[in-house]
Amino acid sequence: MADNDRKPDDAGPDVNPASRESLRKAADDLLKADRAARRRAAAEDADAYAEFEADQDGEHFDYESAESGVAGSAIAEEIEAIQAENTDMKERLLRLAADMENLRKRTQREVADAKNFAIAGFARDMLGVTDNLRRAIEAVTDEQRQNADPALKNLLEGVELTEKSMLSTMERHGVRQLAPEGEKFDPNFHQAMFEVPNPDVPNGTVVQVVQAGYSIGDRVLRPAMVGVAKGGPRQQAETPPDAEPGPPNEQAERDA
Repeated sequence: MADNDRKPDDAGPDVNPASRESLRKAADDLLKADRAARRRAAAEDADAYAEFEADQDGEHFDYESAESGVAGSAIAEEIEAIQAENTDMKERLLRLAADMENLRKRTQREVADAKNFAIAGFARDMLGVTDNLRRAIEAVTDEQRQNADPALKNLLEGVELTEKSMLSTMERHGVRQLAPEGEKFDPNFHQAMFEVPNPDVPNGTVVQVVQAGYSIGDRVLRPAMVGVAKGGPRQQAETPPDAEPGPPNEQAERDA
């Protein structure tokens, strides 16, 4: 009996039922407060997220504006580059057109020169033949002509006709004989061999032609070798024609 009436040692202390009810109510209040706090936190988070989204939308709009500005600037730079390239191309085309025009004129001039002066070398070589024909004619004096028999006269006439035909053929191809006796001395076409004192003619006048000269176009194949008067009145200066002076002909000087 004594054993049955003894309480166990591990039994807890007695708890007042009112205290239990208070504890339960306190726990419920804590739970309610926790739920309210969580709801408030969730609402605050929602508001913050909404504000963040609004801010993000605003920033996105600004980005689009900035991107539009950058794109416009890039387009303007590209247009400016294209305009500069267009201007450069126009200048190149103008220079190319000018170069082509110069090339066309130069080609025409070269073709004309080639056409006019193609026989210059041949004509220069034929001058010796013409000189020999003239020497053969001048070798016969006027007295010998008058006293010559018919055979010699025919020979002389044949040589003279040959010389005339030769000069006519050369002139037809642009080669002209220069026989400037009585004309003013022109250093572009004449080569002075000596001076002749003569007060009756103007100073610098060609009074004697030692050897005829020849020209082709405006170029001199061989200058005429002449004697020039001195001691007379001065001649009025004239602008010499545009021609290239010919070089001295040593062989012709020796022949003269």
